[in-house]
This record gives sequence, structure tokens and C-alpha cells, in this order.
Amino acid sequence: MAERKNKNKVETISETDSWIPKTELGKKVKNAEITNIDEIFNKGYVIREPEIIDKLMPNLEHDLILIGQAKGKFGGGQRRAFKQTQKKTAEGNKPKFSVMVVVGNRNGYVGVGMAGSHETFPAREKALKKAKLNLIRIKRGCGSWECNCGETHSIPFKVSGRCSSVRIDLLPAPKGVGLVVHDEAKKILELAGIKDVWSRTKGQTNSRINLTIATMRALKKLTKTKYHKKFAKQAGIIEGGKEE
Repeated sequence: MAERKNKNKVETISETDSWIPKTELGKKVKNAEITNIDEIFNKGYVIREPEIIDKLMPNLEHDLILIGQAKGKFGGGQRRAFKQTQKKTAEGNKPKFSVMVVVGNRNGYVGVGMAGSHETFPAREKALKKAKLNLIRIKRGCGSWECNCGETHSIPFKVSGRCSSVRIDLLPAPKGVGLVVHDEAKKILELAGIKDVWSRTKGQTNSRINLTIATMRALKKLTKTKYHKKFAKQAGIIEGGKEE
């Protein structure tokens, strides 16, 4: 947010107001030709400007994935949001900070982005922008045979995702179970709007980066998996925040 001072009052200028779009999609969003995020996903547009998401989804939330680890004798080994590496040069050691951010509206939309920089704040801002560009729309429902309530508290069917040695299976769970998953994967599911799910994991799950990527790949399969129309009605499947 920026401020512009006049003689009598101070006007607040948002970033989207001062945004000058560079793509055709951005111009349509700026000119209010597109006012719904679902229209972008339905037509298969590629989002190349994070301001598009800021304009259409102002209520988007974000959280940090703890991919780093603290150093030192006291408190060493504790998880941190920033992963620090360094490169040895003739001028000395040059540190670099990497960060992974997850964004979502808790209603069927979620995205993850990772970026690095020589300082923490630019790395976080770059990762946040990438997460907005990687936003996806998922399907929710109640595919648990123990529940069959037809609401959108869980996922409609079992899906799996894999990255390197890490494999994660997400299974529908009845209402009230909660998110029985790893803490970092829980952040993704919460921002996606999923409240109840079972899970199984294999491999080196201590690698939070691989676990996060595997979780996102599993969520993407919710949209790609085919199913019968009768099952969609029974499980109460919705895509994003809108019923099919």
C-alpha cells in the first residue's frame, strides 16, 4: 500500500490500482472484462502476473513451509522457514536463503512457490509471487464410506503424489477426524479448504521440499481423475468454491 498526500486529505493507493498489466489476461482483469477466477481456469489461461490473483482473490492467505534448520550447539536442529546455503568465493562466503510459501483461500484454491535470494525478505516476496502464479483449483467432497454426508469437508477419492523417494497417499476421512497428515502437508490442506483426511507416507519425509511437492501433485490428481456422475452427486463433489 502507498499513500498520496493532498492538501486536505491522504488517499491510500493499493498495489493493484498502480498495476500496469503486461499480458492480455492482465489487461482483461484490469479492465474488469474478467471478474471471476473460475473463468481463467475454465478457459485454460496461463497466469503470468501475480497481480491478477491479487485483483481477483484479495482474501488469499499464505504460510511458510519449514524447510530450513537452525545451526548451533543450543537450539540446533530446530526447523526454520529459511534454508541457508553458502558459496565460497575469493571474496569470502556468500550466503543464500531459500524459502517455500503456500497460499490459499480455504475454499478450493491453493498454490506453492519456492525462491531464493541473498536476503530473507526478497526471497519470501519472490516465493509468494511464484505461489500465486502456481495457484490451482482442486475438487473436494466426501468420499468416505464411513460418513457419506455429501459435504465438502474431505476429498472425493484416494490420490497419490510422489517426488524423489517421498510418496504420500491422501484418503477420504469421515467428518471429525481432522487432518491426519504431516505438519507441513497440513498447512497446504488447510489453505485448500480440506478439513478431514487420512494419509500414508513413504520415503525420506524429513525432506520437507519433496514432501510439499508430492502433496501438491496428489492434489492436482483430484481434478484429473475421472468418475461417474452418480458418484459426483453422492459424494457432493465441488470444484474450487463452486458446485459442478
